[in-house]
Amino acid sequence: MLEKYLEDLEKRIDPFVEEKLFNEWKDFCDGRIKSEIFSPRRENKRPPTIEWPETSINSALNNYELMALQQLKTCSDALRDGKGMLLNVRCNYGTSILPTLFGAELFVMEEKLNTLPTSKPIVVHTIEEIVKKGIPDLTNGLGKRVFEMANRFHGLFDNYPRIKRHVRIFHPDLQGPMDVCELLYGSDLFVDLLIQPELLRHLLNLITETYIAFMKKWELLVPFNDAYSTHWSMLHRGHIMLRDDSAMNLSPEMFDEFIRPYDQRLLSVFGGGAIHFCGRGDHFIESASRMEKLYAIHMSQPELNNLETIFHNTVDKNIKLLSLRREVAEEAVRAGRDLRKSVHCWDS
Repeated sequence: MLEKYLEDLEKRIDPFVEEKLFNEWKDFCDGRIKSEIFSPRRENKRPPTIEWPETSINSALNNYELMALQQLKTCSDALRDGKGMLLNVRCNYGTSILPTLFGAELFVMEEKLNTLPTSKPIVVHTIEEIVKKGIPDLTNGLGKRVFEMANRFHGLFDNYPRIKRHVRIFHPDLQGPMDVCELLYGSDLFVDLLIQPELLRHLLNLITETYIAFMKKWELLVPFNDAYSTHWSMLHRGHIMLRDDSAMNLSPEMFDEFIRPYDQRLLSVFGGGAIHFCGRGDHFIESASRMEKLYAIHMSQPELNNLETIFHNTVDKNIKLLSLRREVAEEAVRAGRDLRKSVHCWDS
């Protein structure tokens, strides 16, 4: 069922355009752009020659062909619209990939919501048992589907040279150690960080070790080819995109103790990367900015943050800001704020 969609995508990919766009993204990552705000676009729009169907998230969770179709449509849409989104796909199973390795039960959303699943917390008294068992089988839970889907992508792309070269597979959503910890532990986490800090350190260490093992297995299937990685159609230096959504609930001191050491280990092991956070992050951004090999920040709600604090601890330190809302960046420029050619915004 996928052949006609793969053929359509293959014909519409212009290697010259894709190489030019990729090099523009590299110039941004390496500080070589001329414009104050980086907003790349393709040189032309290449609409599809067939109709691409919408594929719901739930239908793709248990069907590898539908997962491929759902992901490849994002590439088709990028070519159709002419935007500067790099062509990439992922094994799109949501935030609970690592939690399900430890036995967390997947919670699939209603079909009408069309959103990725989450997982139910594990009973707190079993956390010690999880820690004692060590790194789980990496094919538990969603793990098997993730690795199988990566193999499926390779198999599909092998007969289409333009797709194989220009559609990149980016790493699955493994969150960050503290985010995985919260998914496993539930809301009791925020009390037990004070009451049982040593247990939480052991759990965070185990999650970090599991993350490393999972990504090393992933790297065997999807090797890191150079110093850059795509994620959400963007490019950043390094190879991982961590998530620190849980950090909005913690003090800077708690960030230093329970998040930064584990994030730093992952950045060090995998050649650096980027961090995403939702909500407020201006209280921990200074600490985060001191991590070695942190090359980019992706924040989803700038209106909840003191932007001068964010800018000072990102662009002023040569850390790129990815996907900042255009009106926010333009307002900063009008106010005389030097963004140091380190802010990316999608073209409107």
